[in-house]
Amino acid sequence: MDRREAVLRELNLYPAWVRREQPVVKTPDVTNEPPQADVFAPAPMHEVSSGDSLREFQLKNAGGALGSLTFPELKEKVRGCELCSLRSGRTQTVFGVGNEQAHWLFVGEAPGVDEDATGEPFVGHAGRLLDNMLLAIKLKRSEVYIANVIKCRPPDDRHPHVGEVASCLPYLKRQIALVQPKIIVALGKTAASALLHTDATIASLRGRVHDYQGIPLIVSFHPAYLLRSPMEKAKSWQDLCLAVETMNAGSG
Repeated sequence: MDRREAVLRELNLYPAWVRREQPVVKTPDVTNEPPQADVFAPAPMHEVSSGDSLREFQLKNAGGALGSLTFPELKEKVRGCELCSLRSGRTQTVFGVGNEQAHWLFVGEAPGVDEDATGEPFVGHAGRLLDNMLLAIKLKRSEVYIANVIKCRPPDDRHPHVGEVASCLPYLKRQIALVQPKIIVALGKTAASALLHTDATIASLRGRVHDYQGIPLIVSFHPAYLLRSPMEKAKSWQDLCLAVETMNAGSG
């Protein structure tokens, strides 16, 4: 048994890999809303009104720009960020990790307790599962770039509020612009919703190739969800296979 087969068995996926026969065709975003402006600007240093939608917040807080920041400058900007109330409960910000010129970008939701302690996204049990998922498609953590939409841990690991997503999303967009990945894998609903500007369910977004500013984007489950719902691992494997096929089609 080789290493790859062992990983697949550990993920309860072997021999679930079925090679697709049809070429992957990009599909447009499911939302019918007009596209949002690509805002690289952090909001002014005040709290977000609970009545603001994500779009309203971004449109009202579009002054300034992150578009000229380098990776070190952006990291420092995130480290000192005080744009939302999450700043008060963090141990440290969690910027991102991996190859800053990677072809693959994986985006999750927000740091948990382990990430808040180490300053690195996707550690602990969910991180180990993600590492195994990467190994299953012959990738290592050091070869990809991994980031979250939210850079500070929400209290009690709750889901981020819309204002918190709006505050952090410009940082993620600048990360994407700097990495310039060939493919993005959005892990979980928060990442998919933020990048695709849609409130559609994971079930409706999976299984096809979306577009983020010309970059193919695949939607899949968050590893933390897979730990709670191991029967969904086979679907996650299908998503990874679609991502591999999309990458191969783009480099062919």
